[in-house]
Amino acid sequence: MMEQIACLGAGRMGRGIAVVFAYAGHPVKVVDFKPRSEADFKKLEAEALGEIRDVLSSLAAFGMFDPAQVDAILSRVEIVPESGARGAFSSAAVIFEGVPEVLDVKREALSQVSKLAGPSPIIASTTSTILVDDISGAVEHPERFLNAHWLNPAYLVPLVEMSPGKDTDPAVTARLRAMLEAIGKVPVICAPAPGYIVPRIQALAMNEAARMVEEGVASPEDLDKAIKYGFGFRFAVLGMLEFIDWGGGDILYYASRYLTKALDNERYASPDIIARNMEAGHIGLKTQRGFLNYEGMDVDAYRAERLKAFVAMLRHFDLVKPPVV
Repeated sequence: MMEQIACLGAGRMGRGIAVVFAYAGHPVKVVDFKPRSEADFKKLEAEALGEIRDVLSSLAAFGMFDPAQVDAILSRVEIVPESGARGAFSSAAVIFEGVPEVLDVKREALSQVSKLAGPSPIIASTTSTILVDDISGAVEHPERFLNAHWLNPAYLVPLVEMSPGKDTDPAVTARLRAMLEAIGKVPVICAPAPGYIVPRIQALAMNEAARMVEEGVASPEDLDKAIKYGFGFRFAVLGMLEFIDWGGGDILYYASRYLTKALDNERYASPDIIARNMEAGHIGLKTQRGFLNYEGMDVDAYRAERLKAFVAMLRHFDLVKPPVV
């Protein structure tokens, strides 16, 4: 018997998570935590289930599974009114909170949910902006509480950024991580820091892209083409720190110094860890150590595997051309 999942909030995030877990075989109860008339709830229920059906139908049309299975997957999802919240929460293995990104709203909702659920279910916020310890105090038994930040669309993007709080039981983190991995997600653990991982990096990249348009460096169309076929192309295969090691941390160090001077802006300065790695001789593949450890690795085989993945990306973009002979 697959464990039951509950989603607090019937908005975009709750619906997206419902698709993921129902697809993986879990029964999912999506709880609408707002008081509504029966007619208004029925309208919301029809809208939510209709959207989930549309998503599943699209995924089937894209070849992910047989369209004949849509009804069976959808049957695992139930939209629950406020009056059924206690039963939905108390019977769940994990509760994902997805109410609006307002601190007081989240704290109030989590306080109520933790009381209704009892001490057993894991409770995970999906907040993209609020730090876990800013809301954990509202949860009864905070050792079972952490943040699990999904990236939209939740049913497609593999990554889930997990951020345990100071009171989170490590066994709870391990249990949720294993559950996410079992349904095909790729969870990572990060400290409770503003922006987590991806939002913090992408905020810099998006602002810089907009700034380059403002400065007349390139057109929006050419900037996006450069990002898609250069920046995104490489980082779909190599992690960002892996890429530093691939080229060499020394290259980043000197490039950062040049850009800082040429553009007269400290935002291009490299962090101290780059200089410390250089001083220690840990500049990447060429020294067997960088941010990652390559000691004992068959580096030629590793390079070949990564290059093969780049070729697969070329095929994805339909950019593999036959040689001229």
